[in-house]
Amino acid sequence: MTARDLEKILFEEGAEKAIAEAKNYISSQTEDLDFAYYILGNAYRKKGDWQGAINNYLEAIAINPESPAKQAYDMANDILDFFNKDMYNQ
Repeated sequence: MTARDLEKILFEEGAEKAIAEAKNYISSQTEDLDFAYYILGNAYRKKGDWQGAINNYLEAIAINPESPAKQAYDMANDILDFFNKDMYNQ
């Protein structure tokens, strides 16, 4: 399995399977770890776990500052900055 296969798993088999496969990949491989963390972040985001997504995007960025996780991290922060808890109290 390659890190690129994780993306296919995420879209075809869902977030839970992608999380399990990405964790296995990260623990057993040394190549393309930034992409694996990026996909793991995407899987957590798909589940609605924003903290898990951001943590994994940051791991990917630490390995490779040019990772696509940088854009995903910025997007996640923009979404969370837009979130306004006061709107739910009206």
